Amino acid sequence: MPYEKQLSLDQMRPGQSGLLLGIDGGPGMARRLSTLGIIPGKKITKISSQLMRGPVMIEVDRTRVALGYGMAKRILVQMINRP
Repeated sequence: MPYEKQLSLDQMRPGQSGLLLGIDGGPGMARRLSTLGIIPGKKITKISSQLMRGPVMIEVDRTRVALGYGMAKRILVQMINRP
């Protein structure tokens, strides 16, 4: 599967998908995200985001989750290149 560039989740546009590469946060944040199914290697799709650093809505394993902007900018995603 071909890949594009790496971005943080807050930099993605709604509708874009990618593989979660890692989390730039402490063990507490990684543990909290893993309980939501947000772990490295998973496909993640950005559904929407609000202006002015509002929540970011994502989809992982057909489950939608809202994350705060600060958390979203610490999640690194490898973009999937669509043909």
